Amino acid sequence: MPKVQPIPSAVSGRGKRGRSARVSSSLAEINVVPLVDVMLVLLIIFMVAAPMMTQGMAVNLPTARRATTVTAQPVYVTVPASYAKNKFVQIGNDTIKVEILPERVKQALAERTDKSVFIRADGDVAYRDLVSVWDKLKEAGVDKVGMTTRPPETR
Repeated sequence: MPKVQPIPSAVSGRGKRGRSARVSSSLAEINVVPLVDVMLVLLIIFMVAAPMMTQGMAVNLPTARRATTVTAQPVYVTVPASYAKNKFVQIGNDTIKVEILPERVKQALAERTDKSVFIRADGDVAYRDLVSVWDKLKEAGVDKVGMTTRPPETR
């Protein structure tokens, strides 16, 4: 609200025709205390809530000794659903024991420049079995191991 300040008559020198009062406005100041209070409350809420949002699900994942990315033109290694019982895999059209897989893969990749292999696994094969086959392939010197899937069926 503007404040009215009287002007002394001796200073103006104009007599009755001069202005009798001077009007000045005060600066409007923003009260930041409520803003700071709200920001501190929000900071405390986020500090309490942030650790709750980062919790994940506990999963016991198997470990792999070596892992890299995948590329095209691979040798196919097929892991059947019966792998957990008999430890047989298929490389190309040959069914072999998993213990001799590194040697057979070395032979198959000897004349290739691209050292990549794709694993085709049955949907019922356990993840730990896939990782064990993956480790055997890494022992054979395979640079890139990929997983193949079937594309979704169109209706």
